[in-house]
Amino acid sequence: MLPINKIIQKIIMLSLMVIFACTAVSAQTTQPKWWFGVSGAANFNFYDGTTQRLNNSLIVPTAFHKAKGVSPYASILLEYRPTRAFGLMLNVAYDGRDAKYDGVIAPCNCPANLQADLNYIAVEPSVRLGFNKFNLYMFAGPTVEFNINKDFSYTQLNQPNTQADLSAVHNTLLAGQVGIGYDIMVSKPTSTTKVSISPFVSYHPYFGYEPRSIESLSITTVRFGVALKFGKAHTIPKPEPPALPVPVAAAAPAAVHEFVFAVRVPDPPVKRKVSETFPMLNSVFFDAGSTEIPSRYVMLTKEQAQGFKEAQLQDEQSGNMAGRSAGQLNAYHNVLNVLGDRMRANPGANISLNGSSAKGPQDGKAFAASIKRYLVTVFGIDGSRIATRGSYKANPSSEHPGGTKELALLREEDRRVDIESNSSKLLTEVGGGIMNAVQITSTTDNRLDRQVVFSVDSAQQLLSTWSVDATDQNGAVQHYGPFTGNEAGVPAASLLGNSAQSDYKLVMQGTTNKGQAIRKESTVHLVRPDETLTAGLRYSIVFGFNKFTTIAEYNKFLTTVVAPLITDGATVSIHGHTDAIGEVAYNLKLSNERAQQTQKIIEHAIANSGRDHVKFETAGFGEDAAQAPFGNGSPEERFYNRTVIIDIVPVK
Repeated sequence: MLPINKIIQKIIMLSLMVIFACTAVSAQTTQPKWWFGVSGAANFNFYDGTTQRLNNSLIVPTAFHKAKGVSPYASILLEYRPTRAFGLMLNVAYDGRDAKYDGVIAPCNCPANLQADLNYIAVEPSVRLGFNKFNLYMFAGPTVEFNINKDFSYTQLNQPNTQADLSAVHNTLLAGQVGIGYDIMVSKPTSTTKVSISPFVSYHPYFGYEPRSIESLSITTVRFGVALKFGKAHTIPKPEPPALPVPVAAAAPAAVHEFVFAVRVPDPPVKRKVSETFPMLNSVFFDAGSTEIPSRYVMLTKEQAQGFKEAQLQDEQSGNMAGRSAGQLNAYHNVLNVLGDRMRANPGANISLNGSSAKGPQDGKAFAASIKRYLVTVFGIDGSRIATRGSYKANPSSEHPGGTKELALLREEDRRVDIESNSSKLLTEVGGGIMNAVQITSTTDNRLDRQVVFSVDSAQQLLSTWSVDATDQNGAVQHYGPFTGNEAGVPAASLLGNSAQSDYKLVMQGTTNKGQAIRKESTVHLVRPDETLTAGLRYSIVFGFNKFTTIAEYNKFLTTVVAPLITDGATVSIHGHTDAIGEVAYNLKLSNERAQQTQKIIEHAIANSGRDHVKFETAGFGEDAAQAPFGNGSPEERFYNRTVIIDIVPVK
């Protein structure tokens, strides 16, 4: 059987072949601005996730995961096309999302089958983008779905057949679609009543199509259909005879772009003694093939646990921004000891341990049981305060339906136990359930203080490549590049070498897209860091895989905790990072979005308090290994690399 993504690709390619096989008819009348009509289509539905609790009275013994089906779609439509290139569309439709699950075998060795009939009334506004010379168009927009049917039919050999309603089905869904179509004009070119037949195909990803508030069902749909459209046109007036050409002066030659080469030199960097509020992940990751707690986690004896206090982790950690991982990971690898200490100090707090494993819920529950056993035997926690359960996939999961790249790493992250609690003494609302942070003291310096930044305006658009030669006062030359973007940073230490300070002549040489050579010069003076220690504060916020919009979860934390600590004249360094999964360019963009969104929230809070003269140094470093806070060899390191780090340096 072909995977879902292969089926989707084949359907889309077939649709494109049909569309491009059609021939446009030249119009001899104006094109109508308003169109109305009807459409019919077939929805090819693909279910993913877990479905086991069908309603409050029926939990089937074996979970269903994959389903597929074809169901009808029918709509009335309205289009507004003020130009051929741009328009708006609205469909009000009956939207069928039925599918039959792949059969499973119940514990009684009996075959079991499940059919889900989910149907909706859909309101689909879209933006239409067309072409001046072709009748091909693209469209995209949100969809609002109102549930009108949620039947299911369950059969098993040794049980009576069941037909009922699925429980916990959302009444309303907000999702989206993207598609292409082709208008085939079937009316005469001279007719003012225009009729078109428009084959179309649209893709409805699983984002938003998660119909239930329990478990993890998601629906991906490819729609293939035809629309019948009507519009009222007007006859094109007979053109006037062409006017005689008027001689014009020769056009002046285009101006040559004057490139500007600039260099941003860092302030003399200083070392800082940082008090860091470090977030504790509420997850413990397990190795493949074992249900025992991995050896990288700090495991205490019963005697050691009696004297363990979370405050012990506040002792100064070694390292800096590029090598801070040892101290911080040591704190995280004490997560079970911190949890045991907090539960011991708060006897009214209970926890739930949710283990997840691709091998099945029993394997996940065995993970959770290992942690429970440690807390009970080593820290003396009453076992009745610790609930355990297992599932196939973590929630939220790093692996997304339809994803095909680096699945081994993503699935490694889902082999874990998540710690959940309603007690604010254990977990905080920041980040949707991350454990309360621990305090760590470390000596560090600011990465942005160590970067010399070269910039060439419009380089990304107008230059194929550029590079920089740096010549020190002794005549030694260092070469940097080639670069393709508008900016490039190099470590100041790389330029200085063993020198305490030095002057440099910088020569930028580049080649335009047309092959023209350019050359620009500048000079800089660099100084080695001051060894005097200054005080600083650091906060970290951790993001989900491929997320930056979850910054909203941190709004209160950044506004009420971080912003009040920023005094007039202070410098706030904000650094965004990602893990090493995915494309380098995409990760760089994602880290910048994380950092910029964080700055906006802090700036807004500072402005509302009446403070000013605060300097921001904000940058995204993507997955750059030289700049990353942690490595990428373990799941917890990748989780902690999905971060924004905020350094607050008071004015001297």
